[in-house]
Amino acid sequence: MRVAAFQIAAGGETASARLAAIADAVTQAKRADATLAVFPELALPGYGAGEVIKDAARERGDELLTALARLADRSSIAIVAGIALERQGSIINAAALLRPGEEPVVYAKRQLYGTYEKALFRAGDIPPPVVELGGLKAGLLVCFDVEFPEHVRDLARRGANIVLVPTALPRSPAAHFIARNVIPVRAFENQVFVVYADWCGTDARFAYQGLSSIAAPDGSRLAEANESDPAMLVGDIDPGAFSASKEQNPYLDELRSV
Repeated sequence: MRVAAFQIAAGGETASARLAAIADAVTQAKRADATLAVFPELALPGYGAGEVIKDAARERGDELLTALARLADRSSIAIVAGIALERQGSIINAAALLRPGEEPVVYAKRQLYGTYEKALFRAGDIPPPVVELGGLKAGLLVCFDVEFPEHVRDLARRGANIVLVPTALPRSPAAHFIARNVIPVRAFENQVFVVYADWCGTDARFAYQGLSSIAAPDGSRLAEANESDPAMLVGDIDPGAFSASKEQNPYLDELRSV
């Protein structure tokens, strides 16, 4: 499976403009022969939109989710994107997986980051499903989730061999360490691929770290963006190409109860 991960410039665009930009990006992914396109956390309506996020989720969240599903159907490309949705009277920070011809898979972020997110969203309480995707088994996480090793290990133990992570990582020395070091370690210690799609640039509230990447089971990067520029990262996901790494690092097979 060929994956395209998009690092997108933050800014003040409307949700409609962002949706149009996602559609353009999916066209680029198709030209690159990708069958999956991954976008940042809250790609719709934008991570730094503040209280506007709640209004957008209530008024247009499911409409935008439907639009993404239609885009996946038209393009024959699966899409993973961060989106704000209203569920059971509360707003969730979700990762949505749209597969052509199938029902959307929605995961609500469990590890909300800081007072900003906790004031806007209800934390999810259900582990993400592991679903079939392009002959692989895929799991979803959102940004801060992946920084907890337990969540990635849970997906790996349930059979996931690729973890898809929309993210919005505010710039800091710690964030640089996370993007450069934690993400490939999560891939290595669980022998999975990790697709990490971040924003770059600034919006009204945040400056973002960038450094989106596609990490392989041996800890290498199949592709990586810089800190400041929008980018499309393309990587071929072939678990068989990393069988030697799995044999040399059998963490899942050798793990004893703790």
